[in-house]
Amino acid sequence: MTAKPLDRVVIVGGGAAGWMTAAVLARLTAAGTSVTLVESEEIGTVGVGEATIPPLLDFNRFLGIDEDAFVRATGATFKLGIEFVDWARRGERYLHPFGTFGRDVQGIKFHQLWLRQARVDPPIADTGSLHDYCLASVAARMARFTRPSGDPAAVLSSLRYAFHFDAALYARFLRGIAERGGVVRVEGRVAQIDLAPEDGFIRAVQLADGRRIEGDLFVDCSGFRSLLLGEALGVPFTSWQRWLPCDRALAVPSASAGPLLPYTRATAERAGWRWRIPLQHRTGNGHVYASAFASDAEAADTLLQGLDGAPAAEPRPLRFVAGMRERLWERNCIAIGLAGGFLEPLESTSIHLIQSGITRLISLFPDNGHAPVEREAYNRLARAEYEQVRDFLILHYHATERDDSDFWRHCRTTPPPDSLAYKLELWRARGRVLPEAGSLFTEDSWIAVLMGQAGAPASVDPLVATLPVQETRRFLHHLRTVIGQTAAAMPAHDQFIARHCAA
Repeated sequence: MTAKPLDRVVIVGGGAAGWMTAAVLARLTAAGTSVTLVESEEIGTVGVGEATIPPLLDFNRFLGIDEDAFVRATGATFKLGIEFVDWARRGERYLHPFGTFGRDVQGIKFHQLWLRQARVDPPIADTGSLHDYCLASVAARMARFTRPSGDPAAVLSSLRYAFHFDAALYARFLRGIAERGGVVRVEGRVAQIDLAPEDGFIRAVQLADGRRIEGDLFVDCSGFRSLLLGEALGVPFTSWQRWLPCDRALAVPSASAGPLLPYTRATAERAGWRWRIPLQHRTGNGHVYASAFASDAEAADTLLQGLDGAPAAEPRPLRFVAGMRERLWERNCIAIGLAGGFLEPLESTSIHLIQSGITRLISLFPDNGHAPVEREAYNRLARAEYEQVRDFLILHYHATERDDSDFWRHCRTTPPPDSLAYKLELWRARGRVLPEAGSLFTEDSWIAVLMGQAGAPASVDPLVATLPVQETRRFLHHLRTVIGQTAAAMPAHDQFIARHCAA
C-alpha cells in the first residue's frame, strides 16, 4: 500500500537554518503541502558565522537567486579563501585558497611536480611558492576579484569563490523568498512538545499563548537548545571536545579599515584564534577560545586589541561544545544547523552544514510512512560529513610546532582520530592525499592545509621521476606566468563590488 504524501511540515526556529530550509521547502506548497515556520522575536539568533564556502553558490542558484541582488541585500563581499596566521609557527602564514593548484600531468598530481622541482639539486631558483600556481591565491594576494570563466580551457575557469555576508540579512533575504513561495510564518515561543503515546512521534508544538501547530514532519532549527531533537526526543550528544577544546566565542563588529580583502583571516592566539571577516559596511570579528586555558576577560582583551577599526558594539558571548547529536533524524524530526551539531567556524562550514542537511532532506524526503531506511541513510551520511569536517579542523590544531602555551601543547600532543592519523601518515611519507568519496574538502584543500601546517613530505611520488626536470621547469614557468598575468588583469575587489553589486 502506498503511503500518503505529507500534508504539513513545521519548521521550529528562524535564523539562517530556518529560513534556508523554508526557502527550499516552499516548493512543496505547490503540491498541497503546508509549510509553517515558527519563530519568536524574543529569541535571538547566533549569527556568528558570516563566511561561507563555494557550495553556497549552488544553493543560491537552486533558489534562482540573482547573485548581484543577493550581494547588495546582504552587504556581502567575495571570498577567495582563508588566510591562517601563526598556526604552524608564530610569524608564519599561509592561505587555504578556493580553486586548484596547477594542472596534473600524465596522471601525476601537480603538487608532486612542484615538490620535486623545489628540492632538486642544484635547486631551481624560479620554482616559486606552490601558491604561485593557484589563481585564487595570487588574486587574493593582490586583493583582486572577478567571476570565473565558463571556458574550461581558460586559466580563469580554475577560480572558485564564496562570500562574506551578514547572516541576519541573509535570513531576511531568504524569508522573502520563502513567504512569496507560500511558507507561513507564525510568531510565538514554543512552550511544549506534544508526543504521540503510541510511537513517540511529534504531533504538535504548543506555543506559550496556547496555540497548537500540528505537523507530519518537524524540522528542528532551534539552535543549541535543540528543542525538538535533543530535549523532546532525547537524542544524546557526542562531544568531540578532547580534540577541539575551544568552547566559547566572543563576536563583535567593527568599523571597516584598510582595503576590502577578498579572504577571511584566522589568527591563532594563546588559547584559541580570532576571525576577521570583511563586509561592505563593517568588519566581523570574533575570538574562539578554550575556557580551560583562558578567562573570559583575557579573551575579550585579546579580541578588542586585535581589531583593525573601532568596535561598533560590546562583544557578544557564545558557549558551545564541539560535537553532534548521535542521530540528526529521529522519528519524524530532522535537526538542521546547530540543533544537530556544532563545529567551530574555522573553515567556514556552519552555513554549509545547514545547506547539506537540507540537500539530504530533499533527496530522502519522506511520506507519511516515514520509512526507517530513509532515516538510517540520512544519519549515516550526516555523521560521515560531520566527522570529515571534524578531522579537517583538528588538523589545524594538531599539526603545529607551537609550544608557547598550555593550550597549544595540549592540541599538539593529543592523539588525533585514527581517520586523521592515517591521512597525516600518507602525507608525511610521499605527499599523498586521498580524500573520501564525496568529501566536502577537495584534494587541493587538504594539500593547502597540510603544506601550511604539517610541512613538506619526506619524499615524493616516484612516478615524478618519469618527467624530465627541464621540461617540467618550462611547464611551471609558463603556468606561473599565465596565472600571474590573469590575476593582474582582474579588477580590484572593491572596484568589482562598486561596479556590480554595491550595497
